Amino acid sequence: MNKNSKIYVAGSHGLVGSAIVRNLKAKGYTNILEKNHRELDLMDQLAVRSFFEAEKPAYVVLAAAKVGGIGANKAYPADFIYENMEIQNNVIKAAHDFKVTKLLFLGSSCIYPKMCPQPIKEEYLLSGYLEPTNEGYAIAKISGLKMCQFFKREYGDNFISCMPTNLYGPNDNYDLNNSHVMPALIRKFHEAVVNNEPSVEVWGSGKPLREFLYVDDMADACVFLLENYDGEEHVNVGTGKELTIGQLAEMVKKVVGFKGELKFNTEKPDGTMRKLLDVSKLEATGWKYKVELEDGVKMAYKWFQENYKN
Repeated sequence: MNKNSKIYVAGSHGLVGSAIVRNLKAKGYTNILEKNHRELDLMDQLAVRSFFEAEKPAYVVLAAAKVGGIGANKAYPADFIYENMEIQNNVIKAAHDFKVTKLLFLGSSCIYPKMCPQPIKEEYLLSGYLEPTNEGYAIAKISGLKMCQFFKREYGDNFISCMPTNLYGPNDNYDLNNSHVMPALIRKFHEAVVNNEPSVEVWGSGKPLREFLYVDDMADACVFLLENYDGEEHVNVGTGKELTIGQLAEMVKKVVGFKGELKFNTEKPDGTMRKLLDVSKLEATGWKYKVELEDGVKMAYKWFQENYKN
């Protein structure tokens, strides 16, 4: 990649896309295309094709997606599968038709079977049943990953994919109805401190194990893969470390400074009980995460405090 190569980051205003733009600029890339949803609706096939025809990006990072936590995925499975597949189909096909040099597709660790051996290797994909609560989103992401593989196999397109673990950091979604567990906990504990509440509710039993990666580390891995990886198989991106949701809640509680009680609501779903990625393939290519979890939570909470009113 030349520093002046035209790079289109789809989803550049979201959690991952904005971090990728920051990383590219920090590395000296100067020709980055950013479009918000109002400027370019990625579900509009004609608009996407017109954009690619006019701009002719050399590189594409497909970080745009409809995303949400366990509650949103369970409530809106049709929306999650339809909107994500529409976005992927339009962007990947346009990238092929307008001869993009390289495309990076971002998926999610929820593509793996619910009862997967741990830690999860890339080859475990499609080896069992998915977690029902996010099946719609997972099937869409599997389809995007397979599209990239098949376009590479049939046409020789340099389309690659990576599958991140749970991400958090600046520009996360803090809507309690649709957010993931990390931003939900940060907001809940912050508001409990502000309102002097005696307790905070945590969804589920607190027993599921999860892995978390600071989003700027994820962005660094994405740019590294764009620069260094051309394989057909997707690549896991994570830390290789895990903790329980209960331990995470205690960590966020400490960072925010909440002194009250944790109440686990076992009527809410736990989701998959364990989901740890095997990141040995990525580490063998020369990349490893930098931000430890508690440091990342502190940075995420600082960003939240600065942007809470918005």
